[in-house]
Amino acid sequence: MESEFTCMLQEARAGNGDAANRVFELILDDLLRVARRMMKSERPDHTLQASALVNEACLKLMDQNVIAHTENRRYLFVAANRAMQQILVDHARTRSAQKRGGDRQRVPIDTLLDNFKTENGVAFEELHLALEELGKENARQRELIEHRYFGGLSIEETAVIMDISPATAKRDWTLARAKLYAAIRQDQEQP
Repeated sequence: MESEFTCMLQEARAGNGDAANRVFELILDDLLRVARRMMKSERPDHTLQASALVNEACLKLMDQNVIAHTENRRYLFVAANRAMQQILVDHARTRSAQKRGGDRQRVPIDTLLDNFKTENGVAFEELHLALEELGKENARQRELIEHRYFGGLSIEETAVIMDISPATAKRDWTLARAKLYAAIRQDQEQP
């Protein structure tokens, strides 16, 4: 299957639109699995469904011609994961702006990351900003957080995808959670 993906990716990078569509079809099941996990942490009455989230992310990636810069399956998977995350952040910002703050409830990042469950009103904007800062400091830790938190992957699954040892993944997971927690806590304490 990986060789089929590689062949389709090469054809897509050469400008074959049908091959680009096929590349997305090849990772569709994985993306749907990730989207379902992401949507579990959303409020029950969310207007987006997992399939709609995947469709929007794929359209976004196609519009940005991400295929032209895609080096491998991992790169495309990370780009799609980030696109879905950004769609949810944008959706949360829109909803938050409509409510003008409303009854948003803050949940500590360590609770979110340890339990993979969230409550209504999670401050996704703060999490997104903290992830951006973490990415500037340590891109590998940001990617690991995205796979673990947004993708719902285990330490072992994440280590395989990122081609690092499980011990490194576990160490990065601990450090990244602490950094995110500190960044979000600092944002909450500022007036």
